[in-house]
Amino acid sequence: MKTPKAESSPDLHSSLVQNLGLAIAEGTLTPHSILRLDELETQYSVSRSVVREATRVLSSKGMLESRRRLGTVVQPEESWNAYDPQVIRWRLASSKRLEQLRALNELRGAVEPQAARLAAERASWDTGSDLVSQAARLWAAGQRGNQDEFLRLDIEFHAAVLRASGNVMFSQLHNLVTEVLTGRTEHGLMPHLPHHEALQLHADVANAIQRGEASAAHAAMKRIVEQSTEEMGDIWAGHRDGAPGAAPGTHRGDPSSPSATVG
Repeated sequence: MKTPKAESSPDLHSSLVQNLGLAIAEGTLTPHSILRLDELETQYSVSRSVVREATRVLSSKGMLESRRRLGTVVQPEESWNAYDPQVIRWRLASSKRLEQLRALNELRGAVEPQAARLAAERASWDTGSDLVSQAARLWAAGQRGNQDEFLRLDIEFHAAVLRASGNVMFSQLHNLVTEVLTGRTEHGLMPHLPHHEALQLHADVANAIQRGEASAAHAAMKRIVEQSTEEMGDIWAGHRDGAPGAAPGTHRGDPSSPSATVG
């Protein structure tokens, strides 16, 4: 007698996509291993339609590939869509968290300072004024220690700078910046109270864009990303050296330490 399968539903589908995505990102499901759909049905107590839809979604992200006469094959990391927000999220939730954060910071360093430069050259006075107002609200949230509000405003600020660049390719990268800022917070790599210099640098970016000072906007944004990269370097070194409490996804110091920076 067959084990009854749970009815297909969006929740079951989302849960299976999440479980398989995390397992692939972590390496629990190893590259080139073959997934049997009937085994997934039994293991997760879901219908065949749920399994097929979940594997279709993961195939669209480059994490799985269906091969005739062989089955559904787990793909190596180089085949994944590295810009997919869910793939980024899964990597941040895995033991490869620091590698993912470092890669995202390096991408930010290549894009965001140039976006700030272009924004200073192209944005209207009103757009610049809006950025100044956003930076002020960000500062206030940081001073209050409201981490949730600060994260929301920080994401909005960086997305607004990318949009203000006038480059649609840069603007489309806002999801990547969102994932790195969110990931740092969710995994305890953000201070409870932002460092004063970081808050000042966000204000400097906004003021430089408003005044049309391209070099100053570039320099201030470059320093924001550099601070984030430096902190990641400290965490990475602690993990590499086996320092106590420096496992992936943890901060060796007090998360509220004023020496920690924000992006």
